[in-house]
Amino acid sequence: MLVLFETAAGYAIFKVLDESKLQQVDSLYKEFETPEKANKVVKLKHFEKFQDTTEALAAATALTEGKIGKSLKKVLKKVVAKEAHEQLAISDAKLGGVIKEKLDLSCVHSPAVAELMRCIRSQMETLITGLPPKEISAMSLGLAHSLSRYKLKFSPDKVDTMIVQAISLLDDLDKELNNYIMRCREWYGWHFPELGKVVTDNLAYCKAARKIGDRTNVATTDLSDLLPEEVEAEVKLAAEISMGTEVSEQDIGNIGHLCDQVIEISEYRSQLYDYLKNRMMAIAPNLTVMVGELVGARLISHAGSLLNLAKHPASTVQILGAEKALFRALKTRKDTPKYGLIYHASLVGQTTAKNKGKISRMLAAKASLAIRYDALGEDTNAEMGAENRAKLEARLRQLEEKGIRRISGTGKAMAKTDKYQHKSEVRMYDPSADSTIPSTSKKRKFEEVEEEDEEETPTTPAVKSKKAKKEAAAAAEGEEEEAAETDETPKKKKKKKKDKKAAEEEEAMEEEQEEAPVTESEKKKKKKKKKAKEEEEDE
Repeated sequence: MLVLFETAAGYAIFKVLDESKLQQVDSLYKEFETPEKANKVVKLKHFEKFQDTTEALAAATALTEGKIGKSLKKVLKKVVAKEAHEQLAISDAKLGGVIKEKLDLSCVHSPAVAELMRCIRSQMETLITGLPPKEISAMSLGLAHSLSRYKLKFSPDKVDTMIVQAISLLDDLDKELNNYIMRCREWYGWHFPELGKVVTDNLAYCKAARKIGDRTNVATTDLSDLLPEEVEAEVKLAAEISMGTEVSEQDIGNIGHLCDQVIEISEYRSQLYDYLKNRMMAIAPNLTVMVGELVGARLISHAGSLLNLAKHPASTVQILGAEKALFRALKTRKDTPKYGLIYHASLVGQTTAKNKGKISRMLAAKASLAIRYDALGEDTNAEMGAENRAKLEARLRQLEEKGIRRISGTGKAMAKTDKYQHKSEVRMYDPSADSTIPSTSKKRKFEEVEEEDEEETPTTPAVKSKKAKKEAAAAAEGEEEEAAETDETPKKKKKKKKDKKAAEEEEAMEEEQEEAPVTESEKKKKKKKKKAKEEEEDE
């Protein structure tokens, strides 16, 4: 049996001298305790050394991908093909299938072979002659670094240093632009202050100020390429009645140079933003889809590199940029911040205040996965980022609707909502509540009237005056007429309580008013009669 053994220095082919010892897997390591014992079990047949690290890296990458490299193919044809009747022991079953398919060699992979490989590795320096230990260790270290770089797939397109510099320059340009525009508005405002109120856009203001110059030129200047027609008409009208001071041509020239600087910096900023957007989509496409170009670039800049950012957990990504607030909260034993730079992401910005903490936590968790996928993954597409963003948006809608609709049913059933129905009760006005006099029935009212009449009529005098007789007769006739009417007519419906009370009050008032003037008139007549009698007696 032949054994294929891969090292950092080259390929080694060993021949097994005693195959019976391979059957004792558990005690095989005892046969390799010393170099002398190891030489009795296996013997070096051929060793193919790599020329440089590049060849070693190519061979190692081919093995990791389950392919046959050029150097391995050369060794197998030179050595193993001569002894095709013997089996070839290998450490990778996938590689054995490829070798058998292309070179028609029988390959073996078993636990005994794996144990043999470990034992050979322990005595590799003594079994492989012609290689000093220092050279083997140096080649192993170089191959390890090269293989790590290959797995991470570092390339000029994946250099994130450019993103760090670009986002820093973009922030500096924004600060300088704000200072320049503020100075330009204040400077030109002394001459034409009305222009700042009419034209609100900063870039359009600088272009208009540079083209107008002195405000007396507004009438002859065409601003249609810079401003809409309505705004242009307002500017020309404002120039005629402007309250600004007069300035010299030298002042106008300096203001024009400042406007040129603002315009140039604005154009360069737009170009830099496009460059940053393209670089972010090339280096971190999934992170860009999740949080946007600017927020993603600031996260990378704050961490130092994309690889450093990938090492951070989701909780650190969430509060990255709010370190000062975090340590202040820990020192004062107050609530820690819920978000840092990730607060400026569109998903966090469009949520309500009470849900911002939840969304920022979920976004940080998904963003950390996207960062690791971009930094260490092999694919360069943004499918994972788009999928995670869709999940976050669905979760956001669920949180927003939580306070509006009522969740009912089981977890598997769809949520049902109750239809809103406006229930209004129409109430009629109750006029009986206006009166404070207790209501009495009609029958009870007649009984009370009869009792009052009996109390008012005296029973002791035997002789009644003529007036009393007439009133009694009239009352008797009235009662007879009322009794006849009640017998003839059908029973009427009861009137409302208010009408009864109002009728009683009106009758009482009329009786009092009638009695008062009658008594007064009788007294006056008596006085006149007395005066007339006294005058007749005097005469």
